[in-house]
Amino acid sequence: MSVTAIDVGEIVTRAEAEAAAWDRDGLPREMVELAAKCGVLGADRAAGPGIGAHELGELAATLGAVCSSTRSLLTVAGMVAAAVDRWGTARQREYWLPRFVSGATLPGLAVTEDGAGTELAAVRTSLRPDGDGVVVTGRKLWVSFGELADVLLVLARAEKGPVAVLVPTDRPGVRVEPVADPLGLRGARLAHIDLDAVAVPAENVLAPPGFGLSHVVGTALDHGRFTVAWGCVGMARACLAEAAQRAARRRPDGSALADHQLVRAALGRCWVAVEGAEALCRRAADLRAGGDAGAVRATVAAKYAAAAAAARVAREAVQLLGAAGCGPDSRAGRFYRDAKVMEIIEGPAAVAELHLGDHVLTTAKAGAAQ
Repeated sequence: MSVTAIDVGEIVTRAEAEAAAWDRDGLPREMVELAAKCGVLGADRAAGPGIGAHELGELAATLGAVCSSTRSLLTVAGMVAAAVDRWGTARQREYWLPRFVSGATLPGLAVTEDGAGTELAAVRTSLRPDGDGVVVTGRKLWVSFGELADVLLVLARAEKGPVAVLVPTDRPGVRVEPVADPLGLRGARLAHIDLDAVAVPAENVLAPPGFGLSHVVGTALDHGRFTVAWGCVGMARACLAEAAQRAARRRPDGSALADHQLVRAALGRCWVAVEGAEALCRRAADLRAGGDAGAVRATVAAKYAAAAAAARVAREAVQLLGAAGCGPDSRAGRFYRDAKVMEIIEGPAAVAELHLGDHVLTTAKAGAAQ
């Protein structure tokens, strides 16, 4: 797959026209088919060499600038594909990856539980052997595209430690509970999933027990943070452009909003936030492309900064747009809600700060010891 194989023009046009409706009714299944047709699903790794880190980032930003839920299709499919590609057997890769790329099988990532959101090591979903297969029991929350997913990458606990397993959603014992009216990502067909003694083949387990969280899910989350970060850059770019256009032309008292110093200062602060976030995203892409060991930490920093930038710029955009920013079809208003979710998913801001702070202290101690 090459960069030229990905043409998102049709997706972008469709999202620009219908994203507000999807925010009310959810993304339709046909968008999965369109994403597959355009080469978006598993773009960076499945069924061939894929595109590079920088191209993947810009793809996420392009989709994020029009619809966060559409960008989530790229993220979710990519997360599960990344985990299967990195930790699956040759047989698992050969079976699952082409299905993800073609859109024939839409994957979902089911890790979060009540009491196990930030601290995933506390998951209570269980996996136990049963003859030639395994049985999975538990309840997963906030699964993106859980309403539509054909298979779930589930984090569970086995006797020998955390384990990741692919669970088809058409198996007896799987019950899907759609989430009504979430704060953001309303088009992403969020669902809670009950797994009641679901029997699956043992060959659906990825990697040995004990590797499920640190390796399999860790790979998925790292991929997710990267595309979420770039998607937030897209959101922030779009909101800044809309806010600037509004400030330049709105004349409530005979003068443009941009004639006021406070408005220009707000736009300046937003520009710095967007530029800073994009620079960190590009640095993360550089390190990923080079296989640098610091790429994971750089991705955490990029996602932290980009989510904060999206939240800040969307808030300012709504403020400058006034009543127009509060309407049901307002893109800035939709992004304002989505950006808050971005500050929470794939590792909340407070956890990212601790992770990065620990790195600063470790580096300082190492320097002092020399």
